[in-house]
Amino acid sequence: MTAQKNNSNLIAILTMIFLFGMISFVTNLAAPIGNIWKMQPGIEGSNTLGMMGNMMNFLAYAFMGIPAGNLLKKKGYKFTAIAALVVGFLGVLVQFLSGQVGVGSTIGSIPTNFFVYLLGAFIAGFSVCMLNTVVNPMLKILGGKRSNQYIQIGGSFNSLMGTLTPMLVGAMIGELSHETLITDVNTLLFMAMGVFAVAAVILCFIPIQDPVQTKSDAPVVSPLKYSHFILGAIAIFLYVGVEVGIPGTLNFYLSDASDKGAGLDKETAAGIAGFVAGTYWFLMLIGRLVSSVISGKVSSKTQLTVVSSVALLFLLLAIFLGNSSWVSMPVFNGSGFGMATVPIAALMLVLCGLCTSVMWGTIFDLSVEGLGAATEKASGIFMAMVVGGGIVPLVQNFVADKVSYMASYWVLFAAVAFILYFAVIGSRVKKN
Repeated sequence: MTAQKNNSNLIAILTMIFLFGMISFVTNLAAPIGNIWKMQPGIEGSNTLGMMGNMMNFLAYAFMGIPAGNLLKKKGYKFTAIAALVVGFLGVLVQFLSGQVGVGSTIGSIPTNFFVYLLGAFIAGFSVCMLNTVVNPMLKILGGKRSNQYIQIGGSFNSLMGTLTPMLVGAMIGELSHETLITDVNTLLFMAMGVFAVAAVILCFIPIQDPVQTKSDAPVVSPLKYSHFILGAIAIFLYVGVEVGIPGTLNFYLSDASDKGAGLDKETAAGIAGFVAGTYWFLMLIGRLVSSVISGKVSSKTQLTVVSSVALLFLLLAIFLGNSSWVSMPVFNGSGFGMATVPIAALMLVLCGLCTSVMWGTIFDLSVEGLGAATEKASGIFMAMVVGGGIVPLVQNFVADKVSYMASYWVLFAAVAFILYFAVIGSRVKKN
């Protein structure tokens, strides 16, 4: 019986680790697929509309962040996880159907199937939000004394999928043109649906014991009574926007073969853009590994202060250097792996991944300091604030449409400046 239980736990743990990757996979599909929609009649050239899939994906957090936590309490971990997988399957299915339904017709001047895709992205966002709520605690329950190790492995797999997803989409797209359609990435959508379906079936047959909840009659003070938490929640909102906006807009910039963009060869631009954007996520993986080693010796306040300061420097260099000079980076260039010459701004923005990698954990740590029993409520609010990952990049790309790609990074510069303020001053524990 013990061996059977251990085998079941191992299967469940591996499933949760794969779901860590699926969270990143589904989230990071939106920006590179936006390149496809940007080429469609009625949308052509609009970075704002190209980023709408990402917006819908993150908008779901505003609606599902707190309800997902309530569902977890009422129905348990297993039910919530399976429900998240079913919703994720439906979300990706609807995105697939956007290549079949409403093709050739328009609503206003915008293709009808674009709205189908946005619906799919929104549904997928519900799934990702639910998975984010359940995956970490499930690994803690299943892993026992080794739970932290499993969570770190899951986080590493999450970063790996964040690295590979834009690369795979870029490679499948090839040359961006009016003939480029979402059906060109059907293989990835089928893979996602398959993983969601298999994971749901596996979880149905694995017994998962919910943790025993201890009840207390003591009143819980609202986390909103603490000014440092409020500032931290704003910092989380902005951080997720920065994390997503840097590589998402960079992908648009490098894929744009016009004078407004990087001006790369249009036959290889999408592939190069996907690989460079993927490198950003790879550096986030490196940054997280480094942070895990030094976190016991270096405080969250110091880490956040340093990385936000360095990120501001990288953003300034990207904005002012732009494509004034070019550097060689390893990429997939359409025919294979090799070196490609890209604007130096791309290198500066990619290096920001080392900085953004540790921001979530450090902001969260500083924000919940001194909250005690209110920490659980604070976590639910944080999950809702993830909607910043949709709103901030949308604002950034509106600026990109009106001014330029590099000018749009001033939006992210302002966001990181606030994060630096929070690290240095705003994180001081004060109760209103």
